[in-house]
Amino acid sequence: MLTRLPSSTHEDIYRVVDPASGLRGFIGLHSTQLGPAAGGLRMRVYDSEDAALADVLNLSRGMSFKNAAAGLPLGGGKAVIIGDPATQKTPALLRAMGRAIEGLQGRYWTAEDMGMSPADMAEIARETRYVAGRDQGDHASGDPSPVTARGVCDAMQAGAMQVWGKADLAGRLVGVQGLGHVGWHVCQRLHDAGARLVVADMDAARAQAAVTAFGAKKVSVSGILSADIDILAPCAIGGVLDKDSIPAIRARMICGAANNQLAAQGDAAALMARGILYLPDYVANGGGIINVAAEILHIAERDSWVEDRLAAMQANMAHILARAKAEGVSPAEIADRLVAERLSARAG
Repeated sequence: MLTRLPSSTHEDIYRVVDPASGLRGFIGLHSTQLGPAAGGLRMRVYDSEDAALADVLNLSRGMSFKNAAAGLPLGGGKAVIIGDPATQKTPALLRAMGRAIEGLQGRYWTAEDMGMSPADMAEIARETRYVAGRDQGDHASGDPSPVTARGVCDAMQAGAMQVWGKADLAGRLVGVQGLGHVGWHVCQRLHDAGARLVVADMDAARAQAAVTAFGAKKVSVSGILSADIDILAPCAIGGVLDKDSIPAIRARMICGAANNQLAAQGDAAALMARGILYLPDYVANGGGIINVAAEILHIAERDSWVEDRLAAMQANMAHILARAKAEGVSPAEIADRLVAERLSARAG
């Protein structure tokens, strides 16, 4: 079921195959330096196995940075299942992935991500102890999406303070790309805060629902990147900020829930050169893993523990932005530097 693949960048990469259930996927352990690798399981259609492997490599590395930035005693890992969650996800497939995760003996903890739900986590938990994001059970944390969305909106406030001199988002025009679990909750929080919304999603019905629910304006998935807005919030797949999209962006600030928003090294500098404040995604979207970590770590007073860490995450973002401004560099550079310092301190 598990085949270890060679890697010069990760501690371990495994191909996961179970012919009986139709399971095909990968598990990536980027680092266990700070603790067991933790990161969600996503299921989506990929163009090829190579594309799925590239995704798990990028995502697991991002989780190492996200967990370190959030101050959690967890390393970085990720898992992906190749397939359409709407038509190919079955209990047998989920349980097969659970057996694969159990085979890693606690080196990797999974939770829900794109294409997954708390009910799916419960199915996986029938085969492994190393699963979080469940609705029931001791220390159950449930759907992390609302907490992720809260963290993103808290980060937006920190960014708004630097760009406009006040954290209030009321009246700001925010473009939300992607209306999945997290993106929808981001819209709800922004709407409640008095922001105006422009939305885009591959599912036209979902986008129309946001128009109805939040009074949003609907645009195309690609068109939202160049929309005349104050804040761009990528909340779908990564890699949307690249050499083609960056020159057309009109937003003053970018802060979203998507992982790996920058397509290539140098894109953060390109944004800075255009006067666009980019809030490092793995700092802004850390709320979900904080929520999940309370379950993994068996925190008794989970509500206060999560609240304290969300507040610390917002303060960390403000610190990163202030330090970047003082040094005249991108916030992404400062965030990477702080994570490297934490990992180096642990190694020493």
